[in-house]
Amino acid sequence: MSGLVVASARSSVADFLSAAIYVYTLLIIVHIVIQLLFAAGLRPPYNRTTDAILTFLREVCEPFLRIFRRIIPGFGGFDFSPILAIITLSIVNQVVVEGVIRG
Repeated sequence: MSGLVVASARSSVADFLSAAIYVYTLLIIVHIVIQLLFAAGLRPPYNRTTDAILTFLREVCEPFLRIFRRIIPGFGGFDFSPILAIITLSIVNQVVVEGVIRG
């Protein structure tokens, strides 16, 4: 009986971590798309709601992306840190969640 509870708890933890990694990956993608739009010159008019959303995205995504910017600097205006961050999240999802926890 306790083995079933442990297996159920491991599965729940794995599902939660997988969902968290998925949501964080989506946040990084949204952050990057917005930054590309800003670079293209599209700026929304000031609005408290959009400012709060942009601030949230920046505060959530930038600390993680900054780790990869230290490793790989920008090349000619291109920032490869989001790609490396998403690949890292994907590897963590595959190794930790799928391999170790659900193992």
